[in-house]
Amino acid sequence: MDFFSGISAEWFVALGSILLINLILSGDNAVIIALASKNLQLDQRNKAIFWGSAGAVVLRIVLTFVAAYMLDIPYLQFFGGLALLYIAITLISKNDDDVTCNEASCLREAIKIILFADLIMSLDNVLALAAISQTVPSGKYALITIGLATSIPLVVFGAQMLMKLMDRFPIIIYIGAGVLGYAAAEMIISDRAVGQWLQGYDLFLEVGLTLLVIAIGYFKRKSSSGQKNLA
Repeated sequence: MDFFSGISAEWFVALGSILLINLILSGDNAVIIALASKNLQLDQRNKAIFWGSAGAVVLRIVLTFVAAYMLDIPYLQFFGGLALLYIAITLISKNDDDVTCNEASCLREAIKIILFADLIMSLDNVLALAAISQTVPSGKYALITIGLATSIPLVVFGAQMLMKLMDRFPIIIYIGAGVLGYAAAEMIISDRAVGQWLQGYDLFLEVGLTLLVIAIGYFKRKSSSGQKNLA
C-alpha cells in the first residue's frame, strides 16, 4: 500500500488535530531541551536543540505505533514519573559553574538527557496521536509521520525562547522544573496499576511534586553556590 494512499478531507482534519495536540504537548519537550542545554556554549546549544528535537520526534513516531501496548504495562508510567522527577531535580540543581566536561562530552550528555526524558514523557502523549490516526480509513502512517515531524519547529522555537528567558530571568529555571514535576505527577496518576490507589489525591500529588522539585533544586543550587564561595 502506498504511504500516501487514501488522503482525504478526513485525513486533513485528523492532521489538524495532531498538529493541535503537538502544539499543546511541545511545552514539556521545550522545557527539557532548555534545561539540559542551558550550560552549553551558544553553538553547542544549537546542536543540542537540533539533534535532541530530531531524536525526540523519531522516538515519538516509533512509540505511537506501539503506544496502546506500552500503556497497558503495569507500573510503567509510575516508574517513568519517578525517573522524570529525578531528571528534573538533576537539571535544576546544576549551576553554570558545575560544568566540568569538555564541549563534546557536555553536548553528548545534554542530548542523552533530552532523548531519555522525551522517551519517558511520550508514553502517555502518543496514545492520543495513535487514537486520532485510527479515525482515517487509510494513510495513517503518513498522517503520524508528517504530524509528528511538524512538531520539530515548535520544539526548537520553544526551547530557544526558553533558554533566552532563562539567561535573563533565572527564576524561569525553577518554573520549568516545576512543569516537569507536574508532568511526573500526571504520569504517576495515569498509571493503570498505581492510579487507582491515588484517586482523590490528584491535586495533592500534582502540587506536592511540583513544589518538591522546585524546593530540592533551590536548596541544592544554594548549597553548591555556598560551598564554592567558601572554597
